[in-house]
Amino acid sequence: MKTKNHFWSLLGMEIVEIKKGWAKLRLPFSRKLANGIGVAHGGAIFSPADSAVGMALVGLLNKDENISTLEMKINYLKPFAEGEIIAEAKIVHKGAMTAIGDVEVRDGGGTLIAKGLATYAIFTKSNHS
Repeated sequence: MKTKNHFWSLLGMEIVEIKKGWAKLRLPFSRKLANGIGVAHGGAIFSPADSAVGMALVGLLNKDENISTLEMKINYLKPFAEGEIIAEAKIVHKGAMTAIGDVEVRDGGGTLIAKGLATYAIFTKSNHS
């Protein structure tokens, strides 16, 4: 599923599936994502992980709420240099002002590439300063 998010388009990131509290995103490898040694830059792996948590959370929000990443920790386990990665996230806690999401990033063969945990701020759309 294509998106209107310009950053996602720049990377080539796509939504695979979204449900309330869960999301799956895809990022195909491209040379533009590679670092100096030819594997995907850590930021290219981090971006779908962070975005998958955000998309998993969106379905749990009220119409007047918005979100922003407060903090995210990621462990990189394997390099990514071909094919695609899939970031699958689930929300493990949603409070009134924060939410926590767990995310796994796997390659096309199912090998775990990275594991992350994100904390998101939840705020009303009129109060985002």
